[in-house]
Amino acid sequence: MPASLSFSVATPGGPRTARVVLERRGAGRPLVLLHGIGHHWQAWEPVLDILAVDREVIAVDLPGFGASDALPDGIPYDLDGVIRVLGTLFETLGVKRPDVAGNSLGGLFALELGRLGLVRSVTALSPAQFWNEAERRYAFGVLSVMRAGARALPPSLVAWLARGAAGRAALTGAIYARPARRSPAAVVAETRAMREAVGFDATLAAGNSELFTHDIPDIPVTIAWGSRDRVLPRRQGVRAKRVIPGARLVRLPGCGHVPMNDDPALVARVILDGSR
Repeated sequence: MPASLSFSVATPGGPRTARVVLERRGAGRPLVLLHGIGHHWQAWEPVLDILAVDREVIAVDLPGFGASDALPDGIPYDLDGVIRVLGTLFETLGVKRPDVAGNSLGGLFALELGRLGLVRSVTALSPAQFWNEAERRYAFGVLSVMRAGARALPPSLVAWLARGAAGRAALTGAIYARPARRSPAAVVAETRAMREAVGFDATLAAGNSELFTHDIPDIPVTIAWGSRDRVLPRRQGVRAKRVIPGARLVRLPGCGHVPMNDDPALVARVILDGSR
């Protein structure tokens, strides 16, 4: 069962309380998993039990997403604000320099944690902020359409659509190459997560003009990209490799923007290989 954890975070205006929901499984060296914008920790469900055979896996609902609370007053939804909360979360959990894997927005956070020396290794699956301006506008447009659809469709209609493969494709085909593999219950839950994500708009606004431009020379970094990513084209992986020359760049054949559902065994192997 997911756990709810409250802890104090330092801000310029004094300490504030954050509350984060997370799922912990397995035993071994800690591996933290960070989802993308509008999603929740259950995005990692297809790979959790595979990873938990060898590792203690900690899948986090990012602040303002899933069942976690919004960021406290005084902490913005930018890179610095979220990383401050994640760093404090690690301290509260008693995990010092865990391995971390992230997808999309979570991949960006994973890279920043690596740059700051807060983690032992990074695996970033289709990380954000390696786009050009046209690609950024396109990605934000896709995400905004998904958000608008999730908010407009009545829950009863979402549940009806999710029963069939065509309906699951309509609801999640932008992020999965194989949406029919996602269960109806999972599609209903992640559509609700997108609809109720209180941090969505502020997070999108915070990334309007940002690029990730820092090398991460001191720890292992893996950057993996789905060959069928319809949100962030895989050519952005080549740009990421130029920014982080020592990174291992891996292609995920047949996978979409959220590849854990499309090929769980491959994604789990890439994460474990990158965090040995």
